[in-house]
Amino acid sequence: MYTLYARDGWGSAIVEAQLAWYGIDYQRQVVGDLFHSAEAREELARFNRITQVPTLVLPGGRVMTESAAITLHLADATGSEELVPGPAAAERPDFLRWLVFLVANIYPTFTYADDPSRFVDVEDARAPFRRSVDAYARRLWTIVEQAAGRPWFLGSRFSAMDLYLAVMTHWRPGREWFAANAPRLAAIADAVDKETRLVEVWRRNFGEAG
Repeated sequence: MYTLYARDGWGSAIVEAQLAWYGIDYQRQVVGDLFHSAEAREELARFNRITQVPTLVLPGGRVMTESAAITLHLADATGSEELVPGPAAAERPDFLRWLVFLVANIYPTFTYADDPSRFVDVEDARAPFRRSVDAYARRLWTIVEQAAGRPWFLGSRFSAMDLYLAVMTHWRPGREWFAANAPRLAAIADAVDKETRLVEVWRRNFGEAG
């Protein structure tokens, strides 16, 4: 059985949605607030030294971190191309490009700005730092918006990119901003909210279906 170390509404929701989508048997190990609880950090550090979720323990005990790596692994482990286009698929290059764009460029803006005190020693500089990082994130989202297809990010083909968008649009700057400034991404997120096999995942992580 897989064990997912998770916290409601955090990045672990991306992997949780994939496990549910594939119908993989897993247990969910809820962690405390990693920003404010030393005990929670110590517990997770046994499996992930930088104490981040998602952290996934595979059935044999091997630990995987990094959501993109987990995404590719789960596709391989299930032998499914439902969420990850296979090597011969025409959409494969775009999928890989934008998956890595999300995790390498946009995801770190939350790492740095969620709690600026971890990176900025001067207290008066923390709020301006967060504003600058958030503004940069919004600019990055406009780039993703321009690349998005319809009705899904890759066009007619559903993929894990759509799951990422459904989760990440809940975070700053929030669904209202996306509706006003990135309508294609907002539409994708709204559509993913309605996927019946993910209803429980969304309810658990965001308090409702989507």
